[in-house]
Amino acid sequence: MPRRTDTAERILAAARRLFEHEGPAGVTMRRVAAAAGLSPMAIYRHFDNREALLARIGEDSFEAIAGHWSARARGLDPLTRLIAVHRLYLDYALAHPHLFDLAFSTPRRDARRYPEDFHARRSPTLTVVADAVADAMSAGALREDDIWDVTMTLWAHTHGLVALYRSGRFNYDEATFRDFYEQSLLRLFDGLRPAS
Repeated sequence: MPRRTDTAERILAAARRLFEHEGPAGVTMRRVAAAAGLSPMAIYRHFDNREALLARIGEDSFEAIAGHWSARARGLDPLTRLIAVHRLYLDYALAHPHLFDLAFSTPRRDARRYPEDFHARRSPTLTVVADAVADAMSAGALREDDIWDVTMTLWAHTHGLVALYRSGRFNYDEATFRDFYEQSLLRLFDGLRPAS
């Protein structure tokens, strides 16, 4: 007989596949159960309801994104690391639109709130960015300022560009938008550099 953790992972894997292809509407307890080879009632032994299942998918995606960002940006100079992390943010938004929306755009009761949750380092993803901002300030690549305010400014900028692109507000193909996104980010960094 499979262990409870194995069954929970099977349920999550089935729910993630449905979510990736169809978004939240595709994740019903019946469809997840069928995809996992279980009865619908079996899911409730592991997840209280559909919202709990979606919340777990969201939390897992935060952890995966943070780990990926940390690994890919390791060893780079601070400013290059910041650019790399924001480039990965765009990559994730375009490659996994449903997971991106769940993680970063969908209102949720359990969403982290600025400033308390972020200052307490409860955001796995934005903590990676804040650490890169702190390193860039220490290295003199960015002027000294409130680390979390700058981090949120960067996030608002890049998230806003992604949202505008995904909603059809740019007449660019993906390659042209990627170039615009990066140039826009560099302009923002120029404004955050120390005065000469």
